[in-house]
Amino acid sequence: MVRVRRMEEKCAELYSAAKIRGFLHLYVGEEAVAAGSLRALTDDDAVVATYREHAHALLRGIPMTRIMAEMFGKQEGCSRGRGGSMHLFDASRHFYGGNAIVAGGLPLAVGIALADSMLNRNRVTACYFGDGAVAEGAFHESLNMAVLWNLPVLFLCENNLYAMGTALDRAQSQTDLTAKAAAYRVDALAVDGMDVEACYEATRKGVEHVRSSGGPFFIEFRTYRFRPHSMFDPDLYRTKAEVEQWRERDPIDLFVRRRQADGLLTDQDVRDIEDAAAAEIADAVAYADAGTREDVADLARDVLTPLEAAR
Repeated sequence: MVRVRRMEEKCAELYSAAKIRGFLHLYVGEEAVAAGSLRALTDDDAVVATYREHAHALLRGIPMTRIMAEMFGKQEGCSRGRGGSMHLFDASRHFYGGNAIVAGGLPLAVGIALADSMLNRNRVTACYFGDGAVAEGAFHESLNMAVLWNLPVLFLCENNLYAMGTALDRAQSQTDLTAKAAAYRVDALAVDGMDVEACYEATRKGVEHVRSSGGPFFIEFRTYRFRPHSMFDPDLYRTKAEVEQWRERDPIDLFVRRRQADGLLTDQDVRDIEDAAAAEIADAVAYADAGTREDVADLARDVLTPLEAAR
């Protein structure tokens, strides 16, 4: 969680310095979800994420150097600098995006799971999406097909209460998102998304269900982002008092206090973790700075015209 938090804070700084361009959606406050849930998956499982995916990519094992280079638009990045912040990708780690379209990852996850089912591969596909995606047709279509075909998809909803700038209770008549999953006969549970251990335990149960039944499972992580939706967001739709109230449940602070209370974490341990994160970030920024832009002559590589695609 500290690695994610410090990397994200550095990205905000680099964005202000125009080192990172385009859109940038930060995960600050939600770290417990990615840190807890990804720990419950195996290296063979597939992961599909949203445009707010830096944490998932990092904790899935993509080196921070390649993530930072991608955000700098350098060809040493994990997507050769072509994807940027919202399209991190690494097939070797079964990390299939980074998808910029809201709910766009859901049908992709169903497709991956269908392929696994047809090939008799015992693999879970974990699909992350936000509460805003639940209002999209792709959500309903994907859950419906996953049940009809009994597909091994773990649907992981990161409910941070605001789809961009619209509060959940202003956009959806049913705010218990597990009820929407239940409507498609998908087993579901809700969990405190600010508690990393609770996130791990809930995901472990979901993974066990998918592996044993072969069918889907849905988890609603009730979490909160401390920063605006993106770096362009003026954040006028919620009060500062609300944000501060949620900051009192900072997932990193909660975990540190709990582990210090039971004697498993010392002040020196915390300093060591922070120092290691700082060194990793410094290396990643230096790597990205030293990276190279893709040659203009190569920009059309892997891009097919309709006629070429037809062939």
